[in-house]
Amino acid sequence: MTTASVSLGASVSSQSRFMQLALAALLGIFVVGFVGFSHIDAVHNAAHDYRHSMAFPCH
Repeated sequence: MTTASVSLGASVSSQSRFMQLALAALLGIFVVGFVGFSHIDAVHNAAHDYRHSMAFPCH
């Protein structure tokens, strides 16, 4: 029985890394901008409760 090891880090291009970084940044902006400051009470309260459960001061 033989096993082959594959190195995934060597085949990732710089364009792919940039795309991953850009999408992560957009997701972060969405979470902070939409969920954190939402006027929809259910969404805002869910974000507020999550901040308290993570011991993050929010007020």
